[in-house]
Amino acid sequence: MGSVRDLRVLLRLRDFRRLLLVRLLSQLSDGVYQVALATYVVFSPEKQASPAAIASAMAVLLLPYSLLGPFTGVLLDRWRRRQVLLHCNLLRAVLSAGTAVLMLLHVPDWLFYLSALSVTAVNRFVLAGLSAALPRVVDGERLVMANSLSPTAGTLAATAGGGLAFLVHLGLAKGTGADATVVLLAALVYLCAGLAALTMPPDLLGPDPSRVLPGARAALAHTARGLADGLRHLRMRPLAARTMAAMSVMRFCYGGLTVTVLMLCRYAWTDAGPDGDPDGGLALLGLAVAVSGAGFFAAAVITPWATGRLGTSGWIAVCAGSAAVLLPVLGLPFRPTPILAAAFLIGAATQGAKIATDTVVQSSVDDAYRGRVFSLYDVLFNVAFVGAAAVSALMLPPDGRSAVLLTVLSALYATVAFGIASGTDSVRDWLRVSARR
Repeated sequence: MGSVRDLRVLLRLRDFRRLLLVRLLSQLSDGVYQVALATYVVFSPEKQASPAAIASAMAVLLLPYSLLGPFTGVLLDRWRRRQVLLHCNLLRAVLSAGTAVLMLLHVPDWLFYLSALSVTAVNRFVLAGLSAALPRVVDGERLVMANSLSPTAGTLAATAGGGLAFLVHLGLAKGTGADATVVLLAALVYLCAGLAALTMPPDLLGPDPSRVLPGARAALAHTARGLADGLRHLRMRPLAARTMAAMSVMRFCYGGLTVTVLMLCRYAWTDAGPDGDPDGGLALLGLAVAVSGAGFFAAAVITPWATGRLGTSGWIAVCAGSAAVLLPVLGLPFRPTPILAAAFLIGAATQGAKIATDTVVQSSVDDAYRGRVFSLYDVLFNVAFVGAAAVSALMLPPDGRSAVLLTVLSALYATVAFGIASGTDSVRDWLRVSARR
């Protein structure tokens, strides 16, 4: 009942609702755009997708803009975050439309990837800015609930966007035109997200006006010193560093499972084959995304209750331990129904751990450093995901069935659970001391 009351209070906060709307529209369009890329790269009949090809695509799209992470943080701690949300979403609308044009022109793959990279690079500013801004619109007492509702609602919006993209794509004539149409739909929603940011005052989301520099050149000149300060600040917050490391390992595992499910949907669970119609596999992938999204929603409902009884680190340990047990039980048969059950349960465990991790970082990191720390957090996420794709490329057969890979991922989940659980008592002591300050 307390969680329900907190949720009602949050939704009564006008500024929280406005920030939530920007997140929902931004991540809805992310889901549409990402599925359009996936169908173009993996499920196009003329393309022969393999684990190595998927890993290469992820590396091209994720690793280069991961290098922007530290710069993102320095700028977010100096630029008005509301303006960042406005201009970045408008820019993504323009760049997405450009991606659609390149698809229709059948340009070389490197040019297509460069265009896609430009959209996802800007995304770093949006997601890090949303996380850093959240404590500016809610009080510390309800921060756990806000982290349950806001990022999870964004993830659900991305899932809904992916589902919408699947439906639109399946309803159109097969070919590049369908992929381009879905990308244009993403561009339209990005535009709406940018306009939604205009409903908030420019200074609402911080940082404090005294820290806003007059221009990008001055901010970039302070990058090296700003990064050193951010890392030093994080080193003084061992709880935040510990949970970020644990979440990065869980993200690695999730990346490996993502590539596995992609290959199973493309080749193992349908009669599509290399030369067949991939629509059956695309529909299965859409169902897997929807089921995983339901798991994210379940995590949002249960996490405030669970963290209240187990603590944030205790809940992370339970999530990782559950995934370690469930993955081999449900995954090793390599059948659609058990894998879909795993998508729900492991999705819930992953999102539950992320909610707890976000709360720890936001609570233990000073506002002046949050942009930098969340950007570093973002870099760890992306590098872990790409690293998982690279490992999967080495271990997965063409049809995606690899008992060895699932066993390794299960062992990593178990390692996270043990490592976090071993420090639970000290974590609770730290939280009690912080609460008295």
